[in-house]
Amino acid sequence: MEAEKNPRDENPEIDNKAQKESPISNEPPEEQSEAELQDDALFEHYRIVVDKGQVPVRIDKFLMDRVPNITRNKTQNAIKEGFVKVNEKDIKPNYKVKPNDIIIISLPEPPRESEVVPEDIPIDIVYEDDDLLVVHKAPGMVVHPAYNNWTGTLVNALAYHFKNLPENRDGRPGLVHRIDKDTSGLLVVAKSEVALNHLAKQFFDHTIERTYYALVWGEPKEAEGTINVNLGRSLKDRRITAAFPEGDFGRHAITHYKVLKTLRYVSLVQCNLETGRTHQIRAHMKYLGHPLFNDATYGGDKILKGTVFSKYRAFVQNCFKVMPRQALHAKSLGFIHPTTQKFIQFESELPEDFQQVLEKWEHYVQYN
Repeated sequence: MEAEKNPRDENPEIDNKAQKESPISNEPPEEQSEAELQDDALFEHYRIVVDKGQVPVRIDKFLMDRVPNITRNKTQNAIKEGFVKVNEKDIKPNYKVKPNDIIIISLPEPPRESEVVPEDIPIDIVYEDDDLLVVHKAPGMVVHPAYNNWTGTLVNALAYHFKNLPENRDGRPGLVHRIDKDTSGLLVVAKSEVALNHLAKQFFDHTIERTYYALVWGEPKEAEGTINVNLGRSLKDRRITAAFPEGDFGRHAITHYKVLKTLRYVSLVQCNLETGRTHQIRAHMKYLGHPLFNDATYGGDKILKGTVFSKYRAFVQNCFKVMPRQALHAKSLGFIHPTTQKFIQFESELPEDFQQVLEKWEHYVQYN
C-alpha cells in the first residue's frame, strides 16, 4: 500500500519510507514505550509531588509516611548519598518539605518488577463480576510500573482495590494487556487464575475484538483497507516503532481501518487490531501517510495538512492545547467470557478532550 505524499508548503511532506534497520530482539507486548529502560546510572523509584496544603516537615519523616518498608536511617543515608532530590537539587536530611515540592528517589539498582505498591487511586470500572473487570483508563495514566512511572499506575490502583489478583508472567496483578500512557479507553483485567489464562489465550490467538478511534492528518486514499506491514523497534530511537514493508525485519502486524468522517484536513478513522504490536496503530497510520493528530512521537504534532494562514495555524495550535496527546481512544472491547463462554462486548464514549477537538474541526470545516 503506497503512502501519500504532500507538498511541503501547505501540506508538508510526510516521510513514509520504512527505515532499513534491524529490530530490537525480545520486543515487548503492545504499547510499551513508557517502560523502556534508559542507560542512566540511577533508576527512579519514586516521584512524589507534595500536596498544596502540606505543612513544613522534615523530609526523612515525610518519606517514612509515604514510602513502604523504609526507615529514617535508610532515608537519611539515601539523602546523604545523593539518591534523594527535591526540585532536581540535592538536599540535607534536615530539609523541610514545602507545598508543591517534587521529590525524586533514585537508587543504583532498578526496582524489582514484581514489587507493586498498593495506592488508593480511583478506578473507572465499566463492568465487574467474579472473574474479571473492564476498566476505562484515562489519558495520562500509565498501565503498569516502569521507568519514570513506578507509582500512580493502574496496576498500583488495582493492587489497592483488589486483593489476591492473579499475577501474569511479569508479576503484574490481573493485567492481561495494556495500552499506551496517552491513549484512553478500555482494558480488561482478570480476577482469577482461570480468567487470566483464558483471556491471555484469546489475545495470543488474536480473537479479541479491539476497536480504536483515531483522528489522523489528511484523508486516506482508500475509505477502508488493511495495513499488513511488519513492525519493529527502531535502532535510532527505541521509543519509535518502525515499519518494514519488505517483511525482512520486525513482527507480523495487521490493522484494519475504516474512515468514519472526513474533515478536510483531518479524518476520524476506526481501527481494528488483528495483532497487538507496540504502537501498532500509530506506526501503521504513519506508514500510510496519516500520522495521528498531535502524536509527537510520530510527527503528528506539526501541521501536516492545511493552509499557511495564521488563523488556521492558531486554530490547530488551540486544538493541540485542548488535546495535548495523540488522538487515540480504545473505543470497544469484545471477548469470550471465561466462565459463561459467551461473547461479551463493551463500548466507551470518547473522552472530553477528544470530543472537544472533534467538534472544533467540525465547526471549522462548516464555517471556513
